[in-house]
Amino acid sequence: MKQLLIAVIFIMPLFSDIPKIGQLAPDFSLEDQDGKLHSLGYYEGKKLVVYFFPKAFTPG
Repeated sequence: MKQLLIAVIFIMPLFSDIPKIGQLAPDFSLEDQDGKLHSLGYYEGKKLVVYFFPKAFTPG
């Protein structure tokens, strides 16, 4: 799994643009652990930290 992650980190820039420092994030939506949908636009004008981590008892 670690090798796959390393490969993705190095290959990803070949297929997408790397965001520049200070560039605005594109609007996106994500579900939280309760299934509630959150959109980046809901938090406009506020500081926001998006933190990703694996669910309990899952690989990653």
